[in-house]
Amino acid sequence: MATAPAVRDAPPRRPTGRAARVRSFLLLLGPAMVAGVAYLDPGNVASNASAGARYGYLLVWVVVVANAMAWLIQYLSAKLGVTTGSSLPGLLGESFRHRGTRYAFWAQAELVAMATDVAEVLGGAIALQLLFDVPLVLGGIITGTVSMLLLALNNRGGSKTFERVVTGLVVIIGVGFCAGILFAPLDPSAAAAGLLPRFTDSGSVLLAASILGATVMPHAIYAHSALTRDRFGLVAEGPDRRRILRATRVDVTVALAIAGTVNVVILLLAASTLPGVAGAGTLEGAHAAISAALGPVVATLFAVGLLASGLASTSVGAYAGAEIMQGLLRVRVPLLARRLVTLIPALAILVIGVDPTLALVLSQVALSFGIPFALIPLIRFTSQRALLGDAANRWWTTALALVVATLLIGLNVTLIALLVGGS
Repeated sequence: MATAPAVRDAPPRRPTGRAARVRSFLLLLGPAMVAGVAYLDPGNVASNASAGARYGYLLVWVVVVANAMAWLIQYLSAKLGVTTGSSLPGLLGESFRHRGTRYAFWAQAELVAMATDVAEVLGGAIALQLLFDVPLVLGGIITGTVSMLLLALNNRGGSKTFERVVTGLVVIIGVGFCAGILFAPLDPSAAAAGLLPRFTDSGSVLLAASILGATVMPHAIYAHSALTRDRFGLVAEGPDRRRILRATRVDVTVALAIAGTVNVVILLLAASTLPGVAGAGTLEGAHAAISAALGPVVATLFAVGLLASGLASTSVGAYAGAEIMQGLLRVRVPLLARRLVTLIPALAILVIGVDPTLALVLSQVALSFGIPFALIPLIRFTSQRALLGDAANRWWTTALALVVATLLIGLNVTLIALLVGGS
């Protein structure tokens, strides 16, 4: 069984002076930025670029709604780690009475984590090929290796060092993906019309599910509780916990505002420059189309952003996968062994020649089906006053979270019906 960090017997003395208090508050930020990298991974890029290329501004509303949902979900996950000193997988592992149930739940969570790895490793491989003409298989190996180095940094340098490195990569991601919007011929009225919720066919529903899977990601839900646990430990009720939870809300708001802005910009950029362009539905095609429309500098920045996205997100995905295994199976697997195993599906896709962008989009659809298995237990745990004390959800928070879960599950059911019916 995973052991929880020790309870803080006495909260640290709160600093005096306004500047000192502000600095102390800012030092509490960081975990959400690491978890937020999951919302900026290559799967997001592929899904949003494909949506813009195929449907123009139609699905802008999906990106906006997905990020609003993500704020609530990530805050609940972060709160769970602070108030229980445990992660969501750890609590699930303790709550399942039968080993078979634990193993079945682990199996679906592990498949979701592997789907995440597929998206992130493929994205990094594509970026390396675009930038340096590296063969895709070698690029996948490089991406996986760098993710291991980043995780080693987390193990040796501590969570704050890891957070700083990931935050630096987020800056590169933001600049790389947002630079093109300064030169793109946007249609403001069409973009505003894209805020009206609607679909046109089963393809638009498929891409909506892909966007949701790439935005509200199950592994980010699992990981965020572990990140706050590692940073703060179990914080007892009182002023210190209230201060940390306030900082957590700010942390999540900043991280999701950045992620949401970048995701909207990617879709707007694709909608304004890629429709009607042959091959624009793939990352390679999008890169070529952006280069033709906006110039090689913007295209290079796009590829750099994609590379930073793959490198950062695959390390966070591997962190989440390790936490899922430890929490549910109550065993630790050497990082190298686990990283090698989870690299196999992505490398296999590259070796057999499956269209990498299609694999990226489909991996995000797979993630959307894993959302309920993470989200429903999260809502259940965070609504229990016996577990969270005065930090337990208020009734309206639980009601809103249930609405979010219902919408996500309903979209998945609709997607299945449309695909099976061949609409």
